[in-house]
Amino acid sequence: MATTRCAPEHRLLATDPDRHHELGTHAAWYVVAGVVTTGVQAVLFLLLRDELGSQVANLVAIALTTVGNTEFHRRVTFAGRPSNAGKRHLQDVLTFAFYALYGSAVLALLDAFVDRPTSWEETGTLLLASLVGGFVRFAVLRWWVFAHRTEPAAAAHTG
Repeated sequence: MATTRCAPEHRLLATDPDRHHELGTHAAWYVVAGVVTTGVQAVLFLLLRDELGSQVANLVAIALTTVGNTEFHRRVTFAGRPSNAGKRHLQDVLTFAFYALYGSAVLALLDAFVDRPTSWEETGTLLLASLVGGFVRFAVLRWWVFAHRTEPAAAAHTG
């Protein structure tokens, strides 16, 4: 019994040039949203840090920006791609958990190496950590939450 893998028209790698253009468009919008969101997080962190402490200020800033950022990606960055609401909500929770744990660890490491870090040192460290975490999040959004879905083959190829 032959499988569709053996069909002559089957390609292991996509050759559609629109998919490469789509990746560039997604990446560009992702960067725009990331810069805006990271800026808002930094401002919130700076505004809340003295009152709440750096760890809590970071958590609040992340919580206030995560849902809006994901919604922007749904409506703009990955517009036209179907997504499952459950996956989006799970992604929100996982994003918050990831950045909360990651940011807390980064701030703890900074405290371990720098005696009484300033708010600007903490903010800069969180911004750098956010840049690294952003690459991971883009991959999760593009290839899982807003994954490109292909239509199932119309008919199985038989030999």
